[in-house]
Amino acid sequence: MSEQGTVSDRVLTIPNVISLGRLVIVPVFAVLIVSGHDGWALIVLAISGASDWLDGVLARRLGQVSRIGQMLDPAADRLFILVTLLGLAWRGSVPWWVVGVLVLRDALLLGLLGVLARHSYGPLPVHLAGKAGTFALLYAFPLLLLAQWHDPIGSVAYVLGWAFAWWGIALYWFAGGLYVVQARRLVVRDGADAA
Repeated sequence: MSEQGTVSDRVLTIPNVISLGRLVIVPVFAVLIVSGHDGWALIVLAISGASDWLDGVLARRLGQVSRIGQMLDPAADRLFILVTLLGLAWRGSVPWWVVGVLVLRDALLLGLLGVLARHSYGPLPVHLAGKAGTFALLYAFPLLLLAQWHDPIGSVAYVLGWAFAWWGIALYWFAGGLYVVQARRLVVRDGADAA
């Protein structure tokens, strides 16, 4: 939040430009991971992770928290997670069921957005569990990419990558459950107010 605790409708802000930049490098990352340029793919992921942290810090410090930024930042996170997952699954580094489990959770939340929109609500605020799950997944996939390297780096990265992946999947779904409960409360309250 900004210093006054407000969320603005501004579009052209420094954090939003950074988030747009993260969205722009998603296809670059996709090409790198599919073509096996793991070193460059890891550099792009590191840049994305650093800019993800930077845009949040700048938004708060500069008082530039905006509605569009609250949508762009998670969208960039989701796209990086999806593209990394698909690339790793395509290469056989992660099983396809992992892709299915994470895509299913995001599909559930997309449906939830539709329900909330019908009741004139916008997206729900991000829970700490959701941020932690996303954080864990954003660490898991670069580590699983590093797991393709020779020992000892590959072995250590494999263990750490799967540890982060399991925690990320669990937190991702736990946060999804929290969003469902929160949305249900809003819809039920809406129905009670209408009655």
